[in-house]
Amino acid sequence: MKLTSKGRYAVMALVDLARFDNINPVSLRDISLRQGISLDYLEQIFSRLRKREIVQSVRGTQGGYVLNKKAKEIKLSNIFDAVDEKVKTVKCKKESKKGCNGKTTKCLTHNLWDELDSHINNFFEQKSLEDLVKDNAERRI
Repeated sequence: MKLTSKGRYAVMALVDLARFDNINPVSLRDISLRQGISLDYLEQIFSRLRKREIVQSVRGTQGGYVLNKKAKEIKLSNIFDAVDEKVKTVKCKKESKKGCNGKTTKCLTHNLWDELDSHINNFFEQKSLEDLVKDNAERRI
């Protein structure tokens, strides 16, 4: 299982945004500088997040991005879905009768990896941006 930089950076950028958007819209340039993420890459990520209505853009000299919902309503699974990040531990599709190895049966450890897949995705379904903002604030104290 591998989480790509796109998924990790989307979460990092949105946690940053959630920390600051109560005050004013947050510019991607500021997020880029604070998080060390390429501005071009952030623009691509935020384009997808805007299309999925996780964020909205605010125009003008004080413009930037704000969350479209409260941080507690945005689950990590929503973010991964918005940037087309798939968290999978098996190559095959659950509904497929073919196995991961291309044969007609599932591999011997298929159920183990499938169960792990469920645990991971349930974890991401339960964690919100608000949880991460709180975790970060508590660690700085």
